[in-house]
Amino acid sequence: MIKALLAAASLVLGAWGVSGTAHAQGASPASSASSAYPNRVIRLIVPFAPGGSTDIVARMLAEPLREALGQTVVVENKPGAGGNIGGDLVAKAAPDGYTLLLAAAGPTVINPSLYAKMSYDPARDLAPVTMISRDHNLMAVNAALPVKTVGEFIAYARAHNGQLTFGSPGNGTPAQLAGELLNQSAGLRMQHVPYKGSAPAVADLVAGHITLMIDNMPALWPHVQSGRLRALAVASEKRASGAPDVPTAEEAGLKGFVVTAWKGLMVPAGTPRPIIDKLNQATVKILARPEVARRLVEQGAEPVGNTPEQFAQQIRADTTWWAGLVKSTGTSLD
Repeated sequence: MIKALLAAASLVLGAWGVSGTAHAQGASPASSASSAYPNRVIRLIVPFAPGGSTDIVARMLAEPLREALGQTVVVENKPGAGGNIGGDLVAKAAPDGYTLLLAAAGPTVINPSLYAKMSYDPARDLAPVTMISRDHNLMAVNAALPVKTVGEFIAYARAHNGQLTFGSPGNGTPAQLAGELLNQSAGLRMQHVPYKGSAPAVADLVAGHITLMIDNMPALWPHVQSGRLRALAVASEKRASGAPDVPTAEEAGLKGFVVTAWKGLMVPAGTPRPIIDKLNQATVKILARPEVARRLVEQGAEPVGNTPEQFAQQIRADTTWWAGLVKSTGTSLD
């Protein structure tokens, strides 16, 4: 099933691209504004609560961006509706480069398949700047749970059929869909418990109030290192550079279980291309810094830093893939 979904990713959904961000011509007002950019505070919107992986990456980049652009970059958390509230705020902001989105897969490529109606269209209303990182999703349980491998967990879950729970940062997030896919793949009946962000979900996992999470590594990995959580696998094609001893889900016995995620920088559609280019160049240079790359790897992410066009192509493919997964698991928010 997963291979079929991956094959479908070559199809094109939506209108992702950078057509709305062409270079301004001549000495137009847009051209003047672009040449002066930036000359005031920049807002970096995080569509999730503080403490989650998206928030961690945003705060990691804020100071280097300030240094590169010469203006303060303020991180603002706007959680709710699976990331739609923050995404809507940026989509409807002035296309002038002063309101940025620390984008994640949920509100960008998954929610259009989950919601029958959204207040904005990510494909139409947002423009890609660059992919920041590819994130490994980690399957983790409380360290007190009597399992050490994926196989042991599945056996334990079957023995406690319908009694176990898995948490996520919210309804419709990649973490929920990953848990639903595990239910489907292994024939389990775990119950989903949604939270308002990764941080409260992880806190309950550490406290033993929920059984499992499959979420971005930055939110879970520090607790694995502290011994409070146990890592079972990464839902990736390859092992994480920052956790080479943790097997992939396929290595652990879940054939084809690959649920990857990413973080990226986006702006309102219609933002002048010179501004997008300036943000792209600054961010790519930051991601190439050894200390930044090291911090991302340590948290279970792989730094990227690509062009707006490359990011747009990935978004198109991912929109198709997640649409297939949403349909196959029967997940709906309406």
